[in-house]
Amino acid sequence: MTGSADEMRGARAELLAAAARADEWTPRLPMPVDDVWPASVLILFGRLDSIPARADDETVSADLDVLLQRRSATLSSHPGQVSFPGGGYEEQDADAVATALREAQEETGLDPQGVEVLASLPEIPLAVSSFLVTPVLAWWREPSRVAAVDHAETVEVFRVPVAQLVDPAHRFTAVLRRDGHTYRGPAFDVDGTIVWGFTAGILDALFEATGWAQPWDRAVERPVSV
Repeated sequence: MTGSADEMRGARAELLAAAARADEWTPRLPMPVDDVWPASVLILFGRLDSIPARADDETVSADLDVLLQRRSATLSSHPGQVSFPGGGYEEQDADAVATALREAQEETGLDPQGVEVLASLPEIPLAVSSFLVTPVLAWWREPSRVAAVDHAETVEVFRVPVAQLVDPAHRFTAVLRRDGHTYRGPAFDVDGTIVWGFTAGILDALFEATGWAQPWDRAVERPVSV
């Protein structure tokens, strides 16, 4: 597709436009004091299976889903949480994009050939796991079958409709109290599956940046646990 983001229409163009302004909306977190390890996650949007194939400029946010997974409860980092596919940099990876695609393939079985990378977003430090994470925003031009590959790391893989995520009825503020500290942040309840923390924070900011977000009551709080 040619032309500037302002000239294009559709959900893909809105993602590109948001990525161009990523410095304005990417969540800012304090940098861990200890050494951090580079990592990447893949934020992959695709058309719902029920939506007929169409041009990118005809695809709207209501037609989309996003790829998520549930991490194994036995993992030392973010056990049992819903996350984007991703993981730590390895020596064979050429860059952050290569890390995101490799990890996504290893965890979900997706075919990287069907993924169009739109942008690498600004790095986000995660103090709890000492990672410096690069979110890689992508468009699933040719979706492939996905499923949990290694159940020691990933319990399940699922595609969540964007319309369900932005529905105000599925939004709340997650509250985690631990070690004398209180965390509050945006969260999503998708048929009982709770998305919160780092993943929810990025989705919340991205939905605002693309204009897909709907007003929701941030005063509604629910406790979460790790």
